[in-house]
Amino acid sequence: MGIKEYKKLIKSRLSEKRDIHSVNVAKEAVRLAKKYGADVEKAEIAGILHDITKETSAEEQLQIMLSSDIILSDIERTTPKLWHAISGCAYVKSELGIEDEDILNAIHYHTTGRPNMSLLEKVIFVADFTGAERDYEGVDEMRKAANTSLNDAILQGVSFNISDLAKRKMIIHPDTFNLYQEMLAERNK
Repeated sequence: MGIKEYKKLIKSRLSEKRDIHSVNVAKEAVRLAKKYGADVEKAEIAGILHDITKETSAEEQLQIMLSSDIILSDIERTTPKLWHAISGCAYVKSELGIEDEDILNAIHYHTTGRPNMSLLEKVIFVADFTGAERDYEGVDEMRKAANTSLNDAILQGVSFNISDLAKRKMIIHPDTFNLYQEMLAERNK
């Protein structure tokens, strides 16, 4: 399959709002990939597919993960909001035949992030925050940061995530904390 087929698939699986988001993330991922030297084709594919199971039922997501022999951590098991990234990764591998580890990891970690992300993973993480339809408080600063440093944009994004989740008394994945620490250490070098 090519990008046109992936776009058609996304349109058939997601609401109009989520489809627009996916298209915008793919566009932003291409822009960031060109700017920072990531693989543009992989960025577009990962960007369009990153939320492929976002609107899939929890039961179906669990079945996708079970079929792929994925064992969720205790935190992941009790945080269904994270499942779409994990089940989406499994879905594109099993159903679409995508084997590229960088694309798979970019999809898997687009929500939590993680330490030692590849350039493509960073591009997708930031593109998800800065797509054209995003309008949350602070998005303009995030976009500005993305134009000068992916790591600065990631630090802003992960700081936003941690603050937002803490305010709402929601679980924060350890990968998110570890990414935050890594980005701070990078900035302080």
